[in-house]
Amino acid sequence: ENRLVYLSYAAKGKDGKALRVARARLDGGALKDLTVIFESEPGRSTSVHYGGRMAWLPDGTLVVTGGDGFNYREQAQNLTNHFGKIVRLNDDGTVPGDNPFVGRKGARPEIWSYGHRNAQGLVFDAATGRLYAHEHGPRGGDELNLIEKGANYGWPLATKGMDYSGAYITPFQTYKGTKDGITGWTPSIAPCGLAIYHGAAFPRWDGDIFVGALAGRSLHRVDMQDGKVVGEETMLKDMNERIRDVRTGPDGLIYVLTDGGGAKLLRLKPSP
Repeated sequence: ENRLVYLSYAAKGKDGKALRVARARLDGGALKDLTVIFESEPGRSTSVHYGGRMAWLPDGTLVVTGGDGFNYREQAQNLTNHFGKIVRLNDDGTVPGDNPFVGRKGARPEIWSYGHRNAQGLVFDAATGRLYAHEHGPRGGDELNLIEKGANYGWPLATKGMDYSGAYITPFQTYKGTKDGITGWTPSIAPCGLAIYHGAAFPRWDGDIFVGALAGRSLHRVDMQDGKVVGEETMLKDMNERIRDVRTGPDGLIYVLTDGGGAKLLRLKPSP
């Protein structure tokens, strides 16, 4: 309604590379008055694991996923920085006063949750009031998480994945005081894009979660009942396409974006 468009991207920051969130006003076919409203700190030297998925909550605040920068994984447990955190902002980038770590000495006030690796999917389900995110594990250990205020999601204290060298990252698959995923994937599917289906076109799928897969080259339907995972279906495997994003359209159909050269926008509708 206010014609403001929000963008997330990786950029050269004040002291290294950073995740940025900016907004601009859509004027005809142009974006004007581009303003950066958030920049992750401190800067990093790596070019991967930036997160950058965004979702609006009902109170008008914006949640944004961040990544651990790959080489900085231990910092995902450190509240003095933005590595491996989900942040919550007002629409102008200021900090909501009811964020969980506001007023705590040494903690970044933007933080909403922490202990994440590289979250490439984020969605708020207005029907249930639940916020979900998924994140890449290393060799295995991809996770779908129910995101709660102030919670610790364990990376790298606990993971079901192995390091790329074949070494253990940690001896723990779960860790006291941290949240486990509600489901996961080992071997890794490299989840990317996240949607919750509500619509008349596919009534049997109402409330189910859809997850794109880059390495898995497929679309996963996570069967949900009363907030619990009760099954899973792998779809579009025969297309052999890396899937970058998935959304539910206002027409009740499902839209899927593939990745790479010759990328396609797919529309899924019921068969006759």
